[in-house]
Amino acid sequence: MAFQYAPGDALVVVDVINDFEHDDGEKLLESFRQRREGMPSALAAARESRVPVVYVNDAHGRWDGDAPAGLVRDALASERTGHVVGPIAPNPGEAVLLKHRYSGFDHTPLDLLLGELHAKRVVLMGAATEGCVVQTAIDAREHGLQATIVADACATTDEALEELALRYAAEVGGVRVVR
Repeated sequence: MAFQYAPGDALVVVDVINDFEHDDGEKLLESFRQRREGMPSALAAARESRVPVVYVNDAHGRWDGDAPAGLVRDALASERTGHVVGPIAPNPGEAVLLKHRYSGFDHTPLDLLLGELHAKRVVLMGAATEGCVVQTAIDAREHGLQATIVADACATTDEALEELALRYAAEVGGVRVVR
């Protein structure tokens, strides 16, 4: 992976803990499979550079105190998803925040955590590019942060819509998009 992390970066991993049991689940799972190199590569580079890694994941309707760990356990235990989620699952000690809306900032403590980490820029990877990843990137800019989307470390349900969303994020939202 050619992308280089810098001091003040935090890698925000969006919606990769997934059971793919939803309307676009099959399309998204196929995209994860096709792009299986980029996500682990982005994670490994961040971890090697000692860049904080923060997972922000859809809660999938779970509200219990074990929800983050339970979501990871369930995804890893599934024959259908374990091989996809395993290489990009959180390491012990990495933050896992749950969200109930598209943006990782909307009604979550992500902004507070990034402040404690002294993050100046969020680097984003995850799924789906055209929805939650782009929305989180644009909201990062609203919170005064620089934002970069590593497009090769993202999955999509619709490649044409993904390209449109990335173009919008870059040209209107001030988000840097790298491949």
